[in-house]
Amino acid sequence: MNSTIRRNDPDKPTRQRGTHSVEERLNSEIVKMLEQDGRMAFSEIAQKLKVSEGTIRNRVNGMKEAGMLRIVAIADPRATEYKADAMVCVKVAPGVTPKAVADRLSKVSSVVYILWVTGRFDLLIEIVCDEPDNMASFLEDHIHSVEDIVDAEVMLGLKNFKNQFLLKRDWEQQQG
Repeated sequence: MNSTIRRNDPDKPTRQRGTHSVEERLNSEIVKMLEQDGRMAFSEIAQKLKVSEGTIRNRVNGMKEAGMLRIVAIADPRATEYKADAMVCVKVAPGVTPKAVADRLSKVSSVVYILWVTGRFDLLIEIVCDEPDNMASFLEDHIHSVEDIVDAEVMLGLKNFKNQFLLKRDWEQQQG
């Protein structure tokens, strides 16, 4: 398609940016660097990618405003050992949506992961607590005594052999 970009006439065709365009590749490289170090200076990213600091600032702010990027702190799971960790398979009550239960549970700080799944259960939830008593309280208050859950299977963690969490890209490098 040999059309050109025309901003003023909505009836004229516009050139679409491809998923492999320079802009998309640059955004992808910026995100990769921020995944390595979310506090990396824009000037350092710009230097490594051979673009201006303003370009990096504009790209990051644009991705944040569009909801494509959120910079957060993540504790290294290898450095953090919880005293109680469990996976909970949840069967949602008839007439209740998995999203409704997920929304309710996502407000609880000890819930670190919620996945809508297929099969016998509807949700897979990971819970981490600083003390075993906190795990028991969570299960009693948020799983076993509520009407939006009809069945749950709790699997307590015994030993964590691997936890990539959001650090998937780095796992093999760090192990080698």
